[in-house]
Amino acid sequence: MSELRFVRMGFGDEAVEYQEAWDEQRRVHAARFADEVPDTVLLLEHPPVYTAGRRTADNERPLDGTPVIDVDRGGKITWHGPGQLVGYPIQKLPRPVDVVAHVRRLEEALIRTCSEFGLETTRVEGRSGVWVLGDPVEQRPALGGLALDFDPRLHDEEFDPRMNGPEYAPSNAGQRREDRKIAAIGIRVAKGVTMHGFALNVNPDNKWFDRIIPCGIRDAGVASLASELGRDVTIEEVLPVVERHLREVLENAEPKPREIEKKPAA
Repeated sequence: MSELRFVRMGFGDEAVEYQEAWDEQRRVHAARFADEVPDTVLLLEHPPVYTAGRRTADNERPLDGTPVIDVDRGGKITWHGPGQLVGYPIQKLPRPVDVVAHVRRLEEALIRTCSEFGLETTRVEGRSGVWVLGDPVEQRPALGGLALDFDPRLHDEEFDPRMNGPEYAPSNAGQRREDRKIAAIGIRVAKGVTMHGFALNVNPDNKWFDRIIPCGIRDAGVASLASELGRDVTIEEVLPVVERHLREVLENAEPKPREIEKKPAA
């Protein structure tokens, strides 16, 4: 893969509005398709904003009518905001694009980043992103004084954690010792060029996630580097580490076209 270019768009007081970043993604995407620029990763923070991918269900959005920006990436609803490092890798890949392989490369770079800070993370089968694993179910504390066998999230299809207090809140998954996502990934590929990307929770206020069903997942929660490590961690501290691991993983990758199974002739 060609050499990566990193563009630091804005952080902290210079956080980038979502629409501005989306417009810049599309500009760079067109330039990358035309081979006018190299593979590029846009890195930034956003002011608080909810964005919904194409698979977001109505019952996963904020109950209070908080505005949500509908976007053209895969995945479901999530939150972006202060304390979260967002990256948009815009890369040209061989067609037909192997989307899963691209996601796995992004996950690998973020897993290595977390490991460098002393936090063990992993993948969860069937769920994209980077995860901190919880305790085995039988070792977790009971919810609301009930045995885990009666956890309503497992048996009531209409159960809504947003309406049932902090004991079910995604931001408290660490206290419940459940699986919790520390980095979300949602991408789009157009004309063989990727856009959108990842969001790594460094030190955000994770209570923002309690207003939605993050990524449409009701039986897990969210985490951050700061909360898991029990110390302050800053975007400034994490940024060069993420860049280094993205460079190591993406520049050394040899992307191949997705294999298409050929049906035997009748």
